[in-house]
Amino acid sequence: MKKTYVIGIAGASASGKSTVSERLGNLFADYDVRVIHMDEYYREAACRPKIIGITDGVEYIDDNHPAALDLDRCCLDAQEAVGRYDILIIEGIFAFWDERIFALLDLKVFVDCDPDERFARRVSRNLTFGQSLEEITGRYVQAVQPQQRAYVEPVKWKADIILNGFLPSSAGGEIVAEWVRGQLRD
Repeated sequence: MKKTYVIGIAGASASGKSTVSERLGNLFADYDVRVIHMDEYYREAACRPKIIGITDGVEYIDDNHPAALDLDRCCLDAQEAVGRYDILIIEGIFAFWDERIFALLDLKVFVDCDPDERFARRVSRNLTFGQSLEEITGRYVQAVQPQQRAYVEPVKWKADIILNGFLPSSAGGEIVAEWVRGQLRD
């Protein structure tokens, strides 16, 4: 069975986690790599928790609560990948939140990004999904930001390294990749 080096990449929505995981995957082209995107584990909308907006009283589907994801299935997939790949990357807003997943991580990377930049990215992305600016803004202010403050920001201190998601450079990914290569050689 292979020794798998497991990297967790956490951060708020639209902070750049997927971009970092993609860059790392490319930098590890000479290794057998599996990337688990936690976004693939969202439950059906009807099964996700609800949240009441902090000031508007509107009920929103809460995609920023751990119960919105099937973390049991994600954890099982991660555990099954260990020993089958050289490198496993688990990226998502709850990569540090679930203790079972956190226990698998050899390196913990938090992608930090200014909330205004994350909001701008979210608007751009969600407009392509057919949402109106009013819907995106209301949901973000009323439901997304409060939950990210509750569940994502508090785990930042668990990171081994914090990368700049606002102005991503290749240097951060290259430093992480070189560190991991060194760990795999030892």
